[in-house]
Amino acid sequence: MSDHLTVSVHGITARGHHGVFPGERARGQRFIVDLDMVIGDTASVESDQLDDTVDYAQISAIVVRLIEGDPVDLIERLAGMIADAVLADDRVSEVVVCVRKPEAELPVVAGEASVTLRRVR
Repeated sequence: MSDHLTVSVHGITARGHHGVFPGERARGQRFIVDLDMVIGDTASVESDQLDDTVDYAQISAIVVRLIEGDPVDLIERLAGMIADAVLADDRVSEVVVCVRKPEAELPVVAGEASVTLRRVR
């Protein structure tokens, strides 16, 4: 039998200054990130030990630092940076990152802009 565990954290929210328009960079806006991390080692299912899994509190803090960090033009780039940070943990074999930008500057009325990136080790 081969198990794969998915650890998810949705709705990680922080303020960043990402975007291609000067107004986005100047005033900043909210970014919301959803993560789904696939872990091949499912020892934590039996052990009940945090050391045997991905610490989603720690990962969430990393995501917030990236959102609040140096600005990038595209949320695609931000998603890639987040994916790389998550995959730095060798236990994660795959990650799906959704970056949502609910206050995106658009010429039409829309609820939000978002990108979803799936990256496999």
